[in-house]
Amino acid sequence: MIYFTPITHEDLPKVKEIYDNYILNTTATFHSERITIQELEEIIYLDNPRYPSFLIHKADEVIEYCFISRFKKRQAYDRTAELSIYLKPGFTGRGIGQFAIHHIEGVAKKGGIHVLIGTLCGENQASIRLLEKMGYTKAAHLRNVSEKFGDILDVVMYQKEI
Repeated sequence: MIYFTPITHEDLPKVKEIYDNYILNTTATFHSERITIQELEEIIYLDNPRYPSFLIHKADEVIEYCFISRFKKRQAYDRTAELSIYLKPGFTGRGIGQFAIHHIEGVAKKGGIHVLIGTLCGENQASIRLLEKMGYTKAAHLRNVSEKFGDILDVVMYQKEI
């Protein structure tokens, strides 16, 4: 059984462990060095009804976390939020990401969000396929704007009106 719980301050070491794997081994995040718990708190809002964050559990194991965050710090963008999902290694490709997106879309909609945006590395085909499967459409393609592991990378943005 898969279920969601709000992320608390006590959960941040678990979240950091999952995120550190993405930082050190993938281009799924554009951080290139481990971040501190304090820096993580700047990315993931805790106890925020408009921009919630969740751990995803399978049985008693934390397998993923997901959250939405402010798209831009200007009031005109308050109808839009950015979606992020990170699965523990070994849990990708099992439909859990779809479940997470469905959950976060419902919560976002209740919080007054009308548009969700996913910002991805252009080579992250698994996440691109997931977003497309969930009804997101490509809204932007920024070429050669990031660099990680010595590679110059594109950034793509997908959006969905919810």
